Amino acid sequence: MTIENARYAVPPIVDRGAWQEQVAELRKREKAHTRAGDAIAAARRRLPMVAVDPTTPLIGASGEITFLDAFEGRTQLFASYTMWHTSKPAADQCEGCTFNNAHVGELGYLHSRDVTFAVLCEGPFEESNRYREFMGWDVPWYSVPEESVDRIVAGRHFGMKCCYLRVGEQVFETYWTTGRGCEAMGNSYGMLDMTIYGRQETWEDSPEGWPQRFDTNRPGDAFRLDGRPIAQWSRIAAGRSDDLGASAAVRTDGCCH
Repeated sequence: MTIENARYAVPPIVDRGAWQEQVAELRKREKAHTRAGDAIAAARRRLPMVAVDPTTPLIGASGEITFLDAFEGRTQLFASYTMWHTSKPAADQCEGCTFNNAHVGELGYLHSRDVTFAVLCEGPFEESNRYREFMGWDVPWYSVPEESVDRIVAGRHFGMKCCYLRVGEQVFETYWTTGRGCEAMGNSYGMLDMTIYGRQETWEDSPEGWPQRFDTNRPGDAFRLDGRPIAQWSRIAAGRSDDLGASAAVRTDGCCH
């Protein structure tokens, strides 16, 4: 393929010296952005905290545990609150939560800082855990029973991320975020932001002719492809069964993103 018949529009061509000058100029803005992020993180570390009932029940593979147990003895917990659509098929589960959780692999770096990662999913444990197995996620996974929702979700919604601190037998919430605040979990976005065509989503400020195949005016479209959360396709290709053991009714509402 030559540049004349490239599939999409392309940037102008310059010599390496001129290109490097513009990269160096952009680097100044990148460094300022990094320093601003460091300052925000510093402010985050100075937030106050709010008490959470450590006896709040959760359901795991071995049955009922307490919220305190989910720390696995560590002093901090990063909780990924995951949406669940009971009795819906795998293809109709939350594309945004799937995107976030699919990026979590190596937990050793969190553990080295005394942080436990866990998914706290709404809905019945058996169904959602089967989804975890289908996706091949080897992370702590718990269901939040109805009686516990108000005690830890506290009027917010699943799809958020929360950070907790354990002080002895007491538990405190130190931070939470949702929406685009959850993008820190998805390193694919960070890598895409470095590429010439970016995320290829309709909201992006891109030059004329750049691909923007994912329409963010349609709920969840950025995380779906051909009717499924994007991360599911590699599992289907590997021959894994996506049978969650529940009846399948097609979901038409949007999911978290």
